[in-house]
Amino acid sequence: MSLASRVKNAWNVFLNKDPTPKWYGAGESFYYRPDKTTVARRNDRSTIATVLNRFAVDAAACAIKHVRLDDDDRYIETIDSHLNECLTLEANVDQTGRGFVQDAIQSMLDEGYVALVPTDTEDDLLTHESTDIYEMRVCRITQWYPEFIKAEVYNEKTGRKQEITLPKDKVAILENPFYATMNEPNSTMQRLSRKFYLLDAADEKNNSGKLDLIIQLPYVIKSDARRAQAEERRQDIEMQLSGSKYGVAYIDGTEHVIQLNRAVENNLLTQIEYLTNELYSKLGITIGILDGTADEKTMQNYYTRIIEPILSAVIDEMKRKFLTKTARSQKQSIMFFRDPFKLIPVSSVAEIADKFTRNEILTSNEVRQIVGMKPSKDPGADELRNKNLNQSNEEIKPQIKPVETEENQNGK
Repeated sequence: MSLASRVKNAWNVFLNKDPTPKWYGAGESFYYRPDKTTVARRNDRSTIATVLNRFAVDAAACAIKHVRLDDDDRYIETIDSHLNECLTLEANVDQTGRGFVQDAIQSMLDEGYVALVPTDTEDDLLTHESTDIYEMRVCRITQWYPEFIKAEVYNEKTGRKQEITLPKDKVAILENPFYATMNEPNSTMQRLSRKFYLLDAADEKNNSGKLDLIIQLPYVIKSDARRAQAEERRQDIEMQLSGSKYGVAYIDGTEHVIQLNRAVENNLLTQIEYLTNELYSKLGITIGILDGTADEKTMQNYYTRIIEPILSAVIDEMKRKFLTKTARSQKQSIMFFRDPFKLIPVSSVAEIADKFTRNEILTSNEVRQIVGMKPSKDPGADELRNKNLNQSNEEIKPQIKPVETEENQNGK
């Protein structure tokens, strides 16, 4: 670009302050993100939100793809479709594919049920049996009907959420596989949530700024006159404290002050610890999983008992609602993939790579991609063979010349 063209066409976000015409009438503005799905109010200040976020982050780390299978239901290739772009690249204007999956799983675990609503499709979602999905949203279900649901869908055109009634066979309804433990009214997680709420209420009461004092007066309060005199004395001390710059008041020499703002012992903390341990045991997790100190076997058990059921609930519902019978007969499916090498220490990578290449499971370039290296341009690096046995594909054959004898020279 020439200097004249650059000066003519250059634009800077700070120098060009006047907005372009398409920015006019952009809609309502918010100080917070209106489309973001948050956890329930009673869970946002407790360890429950941390556990739900950990499950969602680990589950979203597994890639969910729109794939094609062979006759034995084995993975062949990834289908380049708009549905696959929603799951891997961009689900809507506000979320990436991974962010969409994390939002869906965290909302499902918190609410118990959540709906994945296609908001932008190629054809009418209500009249066509199959249509190409361009965008999707995670929506909270507000009403249940025999064949329909009413979902709270975020409208990106207006910037507000609105309730829309949709048929059940057109939206993916995700159900928490641990509903009995996490979302039932008297489940362990709900009981723990209520205990956290009571603990927060007790802390707010203790730190509300009250003095909790008892003034012992030098006379017995039995008659109405003495009671009125004591009330007047109490109001006088309150006026002294509130009207003083440093909160100082005076009392008579015969009066005594008894302070009651000591911490009152209760068993809330003991109950919270008990319910927390019970929740961890029922879900099959440990403290090491949350703080990152768990070993390989513990993490493998965590992925098998927690992450796999969550992801299976998501992809099974999406296969049932977003893929028609014709598409499933054509061996289309939705699968999730987890990188098993993430839990392997660096010291074991070389030994595992040797076993995988020697047993013709991975090629050399596939191993190089796992460790973060560029693929080799050597054609042999893409061959699935045991390089310890097959040294080369081409063998140089020596050309043996016939020995000339006297009979050959005489033509015999």
